[in-house]
Amino acid sequence: MKIRLFLDTFPVGPIQANCVLLGDREAGELVVIDPGAEGARIAERVRASGLSPTMILHTHGHLDHAAGTADLARELDAAVPVGLHPDESELYRSLPMQAKMFGLEADPPPEPDLWFEHGQELTVGSLALEVRHTPGHSPGGVCFVVSGAPDPLVVVGDVLFAGSIGRTDLWGGSFPVLERSIREQLYTLPDETMVVCGHGPETTIGREKATNPFVSG
Repeated sequence: MKIRLFLDTFPVGPIQANCVLLGDREAGELVVIDPGAEGARIAERVRASGLSPTMILHTHGHLDHAAGTADLARELDAAVPVGLHPDESELYRSLPMQAKMFGLEADPPPEPDLWFEHGQELTVGSLALEVRHTPGHSPGGVCFVVSGAPDPLVVVGDVLFAGSIGRTDLWGGSFPVLERSIREQLYTLPDETMVVCGHGPETTIGREKATNPFVSG
């Protein structure tokens, strides 16, 4: 029996990166993915959902996807584990410096207590989130392949967008590495898989394989 999926995707902060709330309504649990800014606003949406947050997860450690983590952790009623890939630790810990480069401010983030490994499975109620290491935009970027939902779903951060891909000119970026990540870890998913992107609208794996001008199928 398929669960009742809770999915709330909304842009936060001046760079308008997507924060994702993903959960199992029947189990009463959700995870927060990429709290890039506006921690108090994210916490309010968590409370409005009626679901209990069990983890704060990061697709990567760039400012626009992680700078709200400290505020969010303070706003939540209970301590919630924070997850990150080890190869992102340098970027993540440099969040205050990243913010200064854009004329912004960010508090030092809480130390992760959940370190991702490729192939690791995280659970949220009846949902399973498979961690796939997808470097190229950043060294420790990951995607979360969700199973147990009514339809196949993947949360990709800045690896793949509708009609585009993540930048590869930032520290630790590489187009050949990103292309390999997309081909091997995303384009091998079913074509009907919904792709929740780090910026902009959702898309599908099949649509990007057929039309993406940067990495075709």
